[in-house]
Amino acid sequence: MKDHLVKAVADGVRVYAAVTTDLVNEAIRRHGCHAVAAAALGRTMTGALLLAANLKNREALTITFDGHGPLGKVTADATPEGFVRGYVTNPYVDLPQNAKGKIDVGGGVGTDGTVTVTRFTGLRNPVTGSAPLTDGEIADDLTKYLFVSEQTPSSVGLGVLIGHAGEKMACIGAGGFIIQPMPDATDETIDKLEANLRKVNSVSHMVEHGLDAKGIIAELLQGFAVDYLTTTDLAFRCQCSKERISEVLLSLGQADLASLIEDGHAEVCCHFCNERYAFSKEELQAIYDKAMAHRQQADS
Repeated sequence: MKDHLVKAVADGVRVYAAVTTDLVNEAIRRHGCHAVAAAALGRTMTGALLLAANLKNREALTITFDGHGPLGKVTADATPEGFVRGYVTNPYVDLPQNAKGKIDVGGGVGTDGTVTVTRFTGLRNPVTGSAPLTDGEIADDLTKYLFVSEQTPSSVGLGVLIGHAGEKMACIGAGGFIIQPMPDATDETIDKLEANLRKVNSVSHMVEHGLDAKGIIAELLQGFAVDYLTTTDLAFRCQCSKERISEVLLSLGQADLASLIEDGHAEVCCHFCNERYAFSKEELQAIYDKAMAHRQQADS
């Protein structure tokens, strides 16, 4: 099943649901994540895609969890076109299972900090909001963020099921949903929705058992007349390129560039996707010459 996101509405309810198994596996492969990091990063990327689905084209958002736990920061960028990238500061963290016998994402993320969401809407300055962490398990923290920072009552569900494909660790089911009652939702609608949420299975197990995003929505909205709206393909995709990295090197100081040229080579790694870009001495010299020409032009 390809990764995808579906938008739907029902009587006084808006819901987005996503299947993200493949893109979580791509993140695991690129960053070499151990189980705790894989679950935390997978949930964060899925949450970012769900929040970004409400943006306009060419907008984007970044979610960062900084709970001062052993994982360090967990960050994901997402766009409404369905693209996401992300990283975790310390992807090799190993922790024992939590009291429920599950991967201890909360212990990895920590709770002494905040979740921050920055929306890039094309205005001069991005819009940033934040909320204190609840449990570091990602879904409850995003629910709290939406209520505290955006005054939007919501229910967020996220799941990443980690297992093994042969000898390698892999994600065998990942996905998520956001449900939001609209202003015209009646008390009866909210009561019925809350009853459904109490009995629904975990998202990751729904995906593992073959449900697509429409199937997840159908489980969440049993007893509702659901109007399915749009479907968007999802993928892990980074915007980095050798040209963009060259622009970063161009901004270095004269002494730093000269030092790289003296070394005879440079390798730059994108922390979002772990792609590595090598620069020869000749390429570094060309960047140096371009930087000097720009500075001479600015001074004249």
